[in-house]
Order: sequence, then C-alpha cells, then structure tokens
Amino acid sequence: MPIPEAASHLLRLLLTQASPEAPSVLARLQVEGGVDAYFGYNFNRPDSDVNFLPGTGTTARRHDEITVNLASLGVSLAPEPVGFHVLLGFGTGMDVLHRAEPEEDATGPDVWRYVQQASLSFEQGPLTLEAGIYPSHIGLESFQSQLNWTYTRSWMGEFSPYYQTGLKGTWRFDERWSAQLQLLNGWQTIGDNNGGKALGTQVAYAGDRLSAAFNTFVGNEGSGEMEALRLFADTVVTLKATDAVSAAATADVGRQARPGTSAALWYAAGANVRVQLAPPVAVTARAEVYRDRDGLLSGTAQTLAEGTLTLEVKPADHLSLKAEARHDHSTQNVFDGPARGEQGPPLPRSTQTLVVVGATATF
Repeated sequence: MPIPEAASHLLRLLLTQASPEAPSVLARLQVEGGVDAYFGYNFNRPDSDVNFLPGTGTTARRHDEITVNLASLGVSLAPEPVGFHVLLGFGTGMDVLHRAEPEEDATGPDVWRYVQQASLSFEQGPLTLEAGIYPSHIGLESFQSQLNWTYTRSWMGEFSPYYQTGLKGTWRFDERWSAQLQLLNGWQTIGDNNGGKALGTQVAYAGDRLSAAFNTFVGNEGSGEMEALRLFADTVVTLKATDAVSAAATADVGRQARPGTSAALWYAAGANVRVQLAPPVAVTARAEVYRDRDGLLSGTAQTLAEGTLTLEVKPADHLSLKAEARHDHSTQNVFDGPARGEQGPPLPRSTQTLVVVGATATF
C-alpha cells in the first residue's frame, strides 16, 4: 500500500491497542497542509521590490520573484464534544500577517509569526464554543488562497482582520440561520495593547443559492492616550445565480474616536463575479472602492480603487493554478516607484499594475 496509507494503518493499530476509544478518535483526527507559491511582476518596477502598501500584501508581496506565499501544516480533531485545531504557516504572507501584533513581554510578531490557528472547541447540540486563535468572522476572503475566487486579496480584506483571539459562541437556529457572539482581545491581535476587550457579532444565513452575513466589531483600539472606541460593520452576500455563474458583494463601514480631534471614518464596497467556463476552468472579475478618509488604516488619507481579473484552472482536486491581472489606483502617490539612480530617490506613484501567477497544492 502507499506510504501515507501504511503509516495511517500502523497508527490506527497502535491507538487501538492503547485504548478502546482510539478508533473513534483517529476517525476524527485530520492532518492538513499545503504550499502556495507565486511569481508576481509589478510594472512600476518598485525599487523596494515590494508590492502594495506597508502592512499589507498577504499575497504576492514580492516583485519579480518566485517565492512561497504560504506553506501550511496542521492537525485538527472534530469536536465530539471536545476538539482542537492547530495550523502553522510559513512564507511571505505570514510575515505580513502578524506585523501589527503589540510588542510586549511574551507577545509580539516574533512570538506568534508562525501561527495561523490554535484553538479548542466544544460542541453540544446547536451550540459550539471555540477559544484561542481562530479565523475572523469578518469579510468575504480567507487567508488561504485556495479558498478565494481570486489570488490577491482586496483592500477590504487587507484592512480587516484575518484572525481573532478570544472566545466565540455560535448558535445554530436551524440548518440555515446562525448567530455568533465573541469576546476578543482586539482587532487582529493575539496580545492586548490596552485594558479593554472587544465584542464581535454575526448573524448569518446559508441557503442553497443565497448566503449572507452581517458582522460587527465594537471595542477599544490603540494604547495609551490614543486608546479609543472603534465601531465597525461588515456585510457579505453571495449568490449562486446559476450552476455556472456566482456573484458576491461586500460593504464595510468603520468609525474610530480620536482623542482631541474628530473621529476617523472609513467605508468600502466591492463586487465579484465568477463564471465557471468548464469543470476545471473559471474566470473571476472583481471591482472595489475603499475610502480611508482620515488615513487611519492605510496610513494616508486616500481613496483606493482596484480591478482584478483572474483565470483559475484546477487540473486536480487539490491543485489550483491562478493567473491574474490587477490594477490599483489611489488619490495619493502611495505606491513604490522604480529606482532613478543618480537622479534621486524613487518617486512614489498613484497607480500600480500587477500580473501574478500562483499555484496552490493542498492535502
């Protein structure tokens, strides 16, 4: 038999000898992993060899390189009633993911840089509890590229949490409706840089063709004199119009108080259309506008707009190939430009155009 099957068979025999409950435990145990590699080219030819804005770029961060965006390895145990999920990651995406972690004793980017998820779960009837580090309830896009329609992620994805740390309770009213309540350390942080906690909520509907979720976040962000209340709401709607055509729409609005001055505001909207041309081939188009009125999230008061076209081919069940063209525009000069030699430092530009080829294999 193949080596993985032989190893699994041997492990099953050992666990069976160790405990009569071992077969049921082994059936719930799942090992997962994969590699997401890419080549990206930026027509700005940025002198820094970096695409996107500081603190963003969890996909295709590097210009003119073949590199690994994310290599993952993890193990999970389905809750019956107790389970867990541990998932580690390495690569350019992971380097960006934890950069906002507060630098304090026993916490910070270096402590948590390889952790995607580490959580315990308990399930009893319609109630599921999860505690630890787990994927965020906010937004359309996942941190794992193979779960998204496009390869690069939207600005709405980059400026909202990919993960949360805290305690989450999910109540399923029936097969379609569910609600969540979360007690969180903060906005995509494992460590806490202030004395307050945050609350996250979700009301979700999952139908045969229509799915929708309304998500919120309420809590203090910042530290010291800059600590203030953040309010945020996010809506995601996905529609499978036909067997071949699907669409998704997202809308965000956020407000954060700022001591001594007016509150910062940001809001955004995006639309995605995916067409399945053949069983292994799909095309996705995405358009988005992101208004960061006061520069709180992006670092510059600006409006960002982007358009993306993605061709996806799945030659096998666990292999995804994506070729993508993306154009970004800002009302400010925020994107890195090319080197100018003796003429002086690179001049930033208001636009950037990327082509990216990505391959993701999972097991």
